[in-house]
Amino acid sequence: MRVVFMGTPDFSVAALNAVAAAHEVVAVYTQPPRPAGRGQQLRPSPVQARATALGLPVRHPKSLRTPDAQADFAALNADVAVVVAYGLILPQPVLDAPRHGCLNIHASLLPRWRGAAPIHRAIIEGDAETGVCIMQMEAGLDTGPVLLRAATAIGPAETTADLHDRLSTMGAGLIVQALDRLPDLVPQPQPDDGVTYAKKIDKAEARIDWSQPAGQVARLVRGLSPFPGAWCQMGTERLKLLRAVAVDGSGAPGQILPGPGLRIACGAGAVELLEVQREGKRALPAADALRGLTLPDRLE
Repeated sequence: MRVVFMGTPDFSVAALNAVAAAHEVVAVYTQPPRPAGRGQQLRPSPVQARATALGLPVRHPKSLRTPDAQADFAALNADVAVVVAYGLILPQPVLDAPRHGCLNIHASLLPRWRGAAPIHRAIIEGDAETGVCIMQMEAGLDTGPVLLRAATAIGPAETTADLHDRLSTMGAGLIVQALDRLPDLVPQPQPDDGVTYAKKIDKAEARIDWSQPAGQVARLVRGLSPFPGAWCQMGTERLKLLRAVAVDGSGAPGQILPGPGLRIACGAGAVELLEVQREGKRALPAADALRGLTLPDRLE
């Protein structure tokens, strides 16, 4: 089929590879290059970089709301558009232009975790499983009927980075199945029960509150890893926390407990910090990152 691919971050690249290997990608839409790095040089998105390597034509309009942008899209005469973490709202003329409409790869088991940060929220809230849905897009926020879905368990020590990579691979496989079976698939409307919204991650959420139960603290650490990264104060230094698990232990919230490993008391139980990152340093196992330091009695 003639496919328009629309995506921007690393999460979208596996799907681009899979779709390009199976179908004719007539254009790749992605966000415009952004200033990055110390020199603030314009850097193409991961999808643009991969599309260029594959020899695919790339477009990065700032908006799809203008008549010219919509006419350019319609002129591609696409059979279907595949959308995954693109970053722009698709107005109705764009949704209607491809013969089979626009299919979205969404990283949750809809209707749970509609919205911007479904992977983060699933881990933070302690979901036992998540997955990927292939959804027929409509004007509402992730409200369209689902064509295919696949579920996967969330591991007890899994971070957003871990789950992101697994769901990206799952989504790539599932979209190829959907395209191959598209004429025979029956869209299933999402139920009204169980709707939740995965609001965008706010950096203000990232500071650890050690008075919370250990399970909640550990999930926040894993859910915000690697970005923006949960953090606490270690003396005069900000310490970024990247991996943690809930363990037995008790003490005043924030107290560093004696014994093997770096265990911190919480409001109930304790967490063991497995991976951390000091200011200006790279991420390391906690024991390596803090070796030789005189630790304070507590983390704030």
